[in-house]
Amino acid sequence: MPETQKLSKKEFFDKIKLVPKAELHIHCEAVITLKTVKKLYEKNFNAKMPEEEEASLFAFSDLNGFIQSFLKVQSYFTDVSDFDLLFSDISDYLEENNIVYCEMFFSPSAFLKKGFSFEKIAESLSRNIEKIEKETGRKLRILFDVSRTFGRENAENNFDLVSSYKNDYFLGIGLGGTEASGPAKDFVRLFERAREKGLHAVAHAGEDVGPESVWDTVKLLKAERIGHGISSIRDPKLMEYLSEHRIPLEICVSSNTFTKKLVSSAEDHPVKAFYEAGIPVTIATDDPTFFFTTLLNEYWILYSKINFSIKEILDLIANGFRLSFLPEKEKNLYLEELEKAVSTAGF
Repeated sequence: MPETQKLSKKEFFDKIKLVPKAELHIHCEAVITLKTVKKLYEKNFNAKMPEEEEASLFAFSDLNGFIQSFLKVQSYFTDVSDFDLLFSDISDYLEENNIVYCEMFFSPSAFLKKGFSFEKIAESLSRNIEKIEKETGRKLRILFDVSRTFGRENAENNFDLVSSYKNDYFLGIGLGGTEASGPAKDFVRLFERAREKGLHAVAHAGEDVGPESVWDTVKLLKAERIGHGISSIRDPKLMEYLSEHRIPLEICVSSNTFTKKLVSSAEDHPVKAFYEAGIPVTIATDDPTFFFTTLLNEYWILYSKINFSIKEILDLIANGFRLSFLPEKEKNLYLEELEKAVSTAGF
């Protein structure tokens, strides 16, 4: 199809849905549907969720406000069995976006503070992941967000739990939360311990703080991938370093424009500059329910607002597999399936 022939939104969605995808930066609890949120609220409080409570969940205007809303949704979970409802929503999300492989963050801190057993949490996650794979063939793997929001000691306690629980579904750790109050230097030893244990380790950086945060994350933490990293655009030397060392950025356009810390519109997002500079880029949603998006929609934004061509978008979709923590053999199998689907879809 000639690149000059622009697709309508429906045509774009119909075609892109046909091709298998991977998503590498998405938080489990933020895939929950509003219907499930209301169900958990009613179970928790034995009453229907008030309209003002529902509205307040999406009334945030910055990253910290979002985190507070995220924690509020977590507070509606009262029992490990509630995760079954969450994973039903996750299964639907994977199906709707034709995501065949997903590396998803799970944040245990709030649940552990409520008295949930980590072992029971891990058993529930494993059972639900196994169920999704058995029923749909779609693979889901977990990166535990040890979180900077609650401080270094809490993060290290989370790591101790994660590293002591051996499971093929659990890849390692991520460092999310309030970037400004939890600098990378506070978590150096934790990331060293992750490498010693053979666990993967990624970190959010450059989402809410300048390029110095990204520098510290790659130099001090030696994170394998950077969540967001959008402030890197302010430092040409950092851009060169990320490109030369092939350090991937997990880009979430709607999330970055919604919190409006560093960009206020999709058109202003630096994702195209990163891509053209040769920095490995993968596209994700971060928190689809909170930012009213889907993976299909993120690719549509790239196409309709940031001037990515179809060819470039298909390359980004392939990056989802290339930049994953899958073994090389599995990556190649997924890439072969992608190539077949692209051909079938008539791109």
